[in-house]
Amino acid sequence: MDERDCLAEPFEENRTHLRAVAYRMLGSLSEADDAVQEAWLRLSRSDTSGVDNLKAWLTTVVARVCLDMLRSRKARPEEPPGAQVLEPTASLDERIDPEQEAVLADSVGLALLVVLDRLTPAERLAFVLHDMFALPFDQIAPIVGRSPAAARQLASRARRRVQGPAAVPDTDLTRQREVVVAFLAALRSGDFDGLLAVLDPDVVVRADQAAVAPGAPREVRGARTWARQALNFRRGARFARVALVNGAVGVVLAPRGRLFRVVTFAFAEGKIVHMDVVADPARLHQLDLAVLND
Repeated sequence: MDERDCLAEPFEENRTHLRAVAYRMLGSLSEADDAVQEAWLRLSRSDTSGVDNLKAWLTTVVARVCLDMLRSRKARPEEPPGAQVLEPTASLDERIDPEQEAVLADSVGLALLVVLDRLTPAERLAFVLHDMFALPFDQIAPIVGRSPAAARQLASRARRRVQGPAAVPDTDLTRQREVVVAFLAALRSGDFDGLLAVLDPDVVVRADQAAVAPGAPREVRGARTWARQALNFRRGARFARVALVNGAVGVVLAPRGRLFRVVTFAFAEGKIVHMDVVADPARLHQLDLAVLND
C-alpha cells in the first residue's frame, strides 16, 4: 500500500466535515465538492509526516481553496428576465440535483447563505470558521493574512451584518413573519383561498423591469387578480425563504445561495397591502439583508 492509499481513508473520514465547511463558504454544492477535491489533490502531493492534526490541516487547506475561489469569482451573466416573478434561474449545475441542494440549503439556512454572500471573502471565512466551526482566531489569521486581532474584527463585522439591526420590535417582526409564512405556504400549495386570507383585497404588487418579461405589466392590483396569476408560478416559491429585508420581514429567492429575487411587503391590520418584487442587480445590492432569529 503506497502513501496515497494510506491517506485516502483518513481523508474520507473527514470528507463530510470538509464539505460542510466548503458549502458554507461558497454557497454552492458543486463548488464545495470542487474545493474538497482540490484539498485531496493537495493532500496527496504533500508530506504530512509532521502533521499532528489532519482534520485541522485539511480544514485550513479547504478554507484557503475556498478563499481563492471567492476572490476569483466573477459576476455571472444575468439570466434573461422572465414573466414569473418568483421563478428561480434554471441554470443550476447539471451535476447537482436541485432538490439535494435545496435540502442542504435548508439545513444551513438559505437566508444565512444569502447574507454571507454579501460579505467580503475574508469576513465570510472568519465568520464561518469561527462562529460555525469554532476555529480559533490564531488559526484563522494566517489563512486571511491578518493578525488574530484583525481576524477577530473580521468575524465581528460579519456577525453584525448577519444579525442585522434591531430597529424593529420583536412583536412586529413576529406578526409580519406569521403573515409571510402563511403567504408562502398558500403559494406553494396552490391554495387560492389561503392567499386571499393574507392579502388585502386591494393589494398592489409591483415588480421592477428585471423581474418581468418584456412588455409584461409591472403592476397588478387586487388580491384575486394577482392570486390567480401567482398560482401559475407557484413552483418557484419552493425556493423562496423568509428573511429580514431593510428591517422588515421579506422573502429572498436565491438558487445556490446567489440572490436572484427579493420581495418586500407592507402590512396593515394583519394583511399584505403591498408587495415589491426586486430583481435588478443594482437594487438587490442596496438592500439590507439579515437573518431572522428563530
